[in-house]
Amino acid sequence: MFIVSIDEDQCSGCNECTESCPAHLLSFVEDKAQVTGDESECMGCESCTSVCPTGAISIAEM
Repeated sequence: MFIVSIDEDQCSGCNECTESCPAHLLSFVEDKAQVTGDESECMGCESCTSVCPTGAISIAEM
């Protein structure tokens, strides 16, 4: 199982991560990315982390 974390202070609001996530776990809420889907669906592919220009997203394996 993987856990997605977003540092809202680092998030620039570019929305790239929400478009790149194949599991559709991320949404754009109030100009920031947030985890709104079922985290158990995260595949750990890191597509969200690879497109984030500020490094605001991290994925940890549990």
